[in-house]
Amino acid sequence: MENLGELFQTADWKAEKHVPVIEAAETVGKGEMFNVTLSIGKEVAHPNTTVHHIRWVGLYFHAAGEKFPVEIGTAQFTAHGESAEGADKSTIYTHHGATFTMKTDKPGTLLASSYCNIHGLWRNAKSLNVK
Repeated sequence: MENLGELFQTADWKAEKHVPVIEAAETVGKGEMFNVTLSIGKEVAHPNTTVHHIRWVGLYFHAAGEKFPVEIGTAQFTAHGESAEGADKSTIYTHHGATFTMKTDKPGTLLASSYCNIHGLWRNAKSLNVK
């Protein structure tokens, strides 16, 4: 039986166009709202065509001392130039990036995932401190 966790790929986001980039402050105030932005292809552009695109990104937070992470949100990208006239015939495209707003009283790890319709599942993580 396959393990889902083993199917996620990872790499340096500065060299690999599929890894979700996590942009957030290193330290946030206890109980104060802050933004976390996820994007794909920050340094190396990812295609956004009917044939090759990012379908979704997801954000989770695993607070220190907690058993399980909490899902913060998921953004789906569904317009990639497809239309009734054929692939890449539309002028409507979504951008594979999203900003989530959250708060926490505990430090922990921001966990991001993404899905490319050709190259599968990708992940990244970033530590978060709370003052």
